[in-house]
Amino acid sequence: MVMPINVLERGLNHRMSLILKDGRVLEGVLIGFDEYMNMVFEDTQETKDDVVKKLGKVILRGNNVVTIVPL
Repeated sequence: MVMPINVLERGLNHRMSLILKDGRVLEGVLIGFDEYMNMVFEDTQETKDDVVKKLGKVILRGNNVVTIVPL
């Protein structure tokens, strides 16, 4: 099993995809995180129901994340 913090450490400054509890998918470049898995992304886009929105810089609370996928 891979620990989520290890995935974040290796994914720093790389593009990642996240699935959130409410079904949204976020893709962006991970530029920072903390021990609670709160994350900061740049160049982020949100996809929900085949609708894509550009969000830019996003601060994301870690307890909203279901899946983390490095791209």
